[in-house]
This record gives sequence, structure tokens and C-alpha cells, in this order.
Amino acid sequence: MNKYDLEERLINFSVLIIEIVNNAPKTLSAKTLSNQIIRSGISVSLNYGEAQSADSPKDFVHKLKIILKELRESHINLKITQRSNSYNNEELISKALIKCNELISIFVKSVKTSQLNQIKNRKS
Repeated sequence: MNKYDLEERLINFSVLIIEIVNNAPKTLSAKTLSNQIIRSGISVSLNYGEAQSADSPKDFVHKLKIILKELRESHINLKITQRSNSYNNEELISKALIKCNELISIFVKSVKTSQLNQIKNRKS
């Protein structure tokens, strides 16, 4: 996967989060969850843009870890939303959970690979 494919996946995930928030019920709990997930769900795309301009390999890994944290936060938020049964579109939540899981897996691997590359470069 090249960086543009990953960028597109992140943007698509962020757009999916926007769709979920825009269709959320107007209850206090849904508003609270929506306010949080809109920040974490959109930040993954924006932080990826920052990672592409990292100042150093160490900075790059740091930014990848931030993306991973935001994805994990989004994942938990989606699970809470799903289990609360307060959202009308279960299919949309399930789709977002799948996408989020896939992205978490990608970034876990990316962080490990980047860290290994840093170690190799120090030894050279």
C-alpha cells in the first residue's frame, strides 16, 4: 500500500465519522459521544498529513503513535455507541468499526516497522 492509498483510507474513515455524527440522535449521550468522536475521527487524517512532513524519523514515529491513539479512542467510542443502542444505523457503526480495526492494524505494523528501521539505521 502506498502513502496515497493510506491517506485516502484515512480520509474515507474521517468522512464516515462525519456521516455518523451528522446522523446521531439529539440525546445528551449521543451529543457527548459525537463531540468526542468527531475530534478523534477527523484528527487521524490531519495527523497523517503532519506525519508526512515529520522533522526526523523519531518525529515520524511519534506522529504515527498519535494517529494510533486517536484510532483506538475512536474505536472505543464506536463500541460504546453501538452497545448503547441509541443510534439508528447499526450498519454504519459496524462499517466504521471494521474500518477502524483495519487502520489500527496498519498503524501498529507501521510503528513497529519504523522503529525497526530506526534501529537498523543507528547500527549502520
